[in-house]
Amino acid sequence: MNVWQDLCIHRGTKLSLGHLNGGLLECAYHGWTYNQAGECVKMPAHPGQKPPPKAKVKTYFCTERYGLVWACLGEPARDVPGFEEWGSSSFRKVPCGPYRYRASGPRAVENFLDVAHLPFVHEGILGERAHAEIQDYEVQASDDGIVARNVRIWQPDPDGTGVGKEVNYTYKVLRPLTMYLSKETTDGTFSIFATVCPIDEFESRAWFWIAMDYGHDIPEGDVVARQDEITSQDIPVVESQRPERLPLDLQAELHLKSDRIAVAYRKWLGQLGLSFGTA
Repeated sequence: MNVWQDLCIHRGTKLSLGHLNGGLLECAYHGWTYNQAGECVKMPAHPGQKPPPKAKVKTYFCTERYGLVWACLGEPARDVPGFEEWGSSSFRKVPCGPYRYRASGPRAVENFLDVAHLPFVHEGILGERAHAEIQDYEVQASDDGIVARNVRIWQPDPDGTGVGKEVNYTYKVLRPLTMYLSKETTDGTFSIFATVCPIDEFESRAWFWIAMDYGHDIPEGDVVARQDEITSQDIPVVESQRPERLPLDLQAELHLKSDRIAVAYRKWLGQLGLSFGTA
């Protein structure tokens, strides 16, 4: 299995405009036909001519994991990030998205990691402005990513009991565009594994997997609808941010203690040398 560059080698037309015919892909422009390896096997304007070896679509390594196709535009340096709950039968997994952001991938990731916006952007769901204080928390960064523990947030109804209380989150950055959170409730553990795919530098799509070891009787549609509502509140805020690229220069914006994980994320991206979607 591989992922193709969406361009016909002949005149640069998007191959996604074409159609499959007997396991072969036919370009919509001139009918150039490609096999599963991306090799052109037919040029209809010259049926007797054998396509040259260089008439081959550029392909990329990919693998399937967690119901998603993960592609690498170069040589993979690491495996697909781990999603611990995926292999546990006690956890119910619910897919949400994809969600479209007209914003850079790192901006979307940092929004996911931002805890101080919950009482305002998601008031009544994930926070209340009367309880906006964020206590200090610990962050650890390594070559493998970032972990923020003991992130305490007051929420109006974290357990479905109608009683507001403080909950404890753990956030992780597993790859530059893949993140994770978990929180403990009186019912059990709630977690989200999420990844962002850049469409271009200023447009992204995000996929979320929600995992819960409780609430198996909650209709899947209700779980998805809640995540749809939360994400729909985030998207216009993220799309409004300027500059569009995430600034890695820590002097470019102001930071507070509650921004520890965002600061660690920016530093880590700088150490990795990530330039796509950053400034």
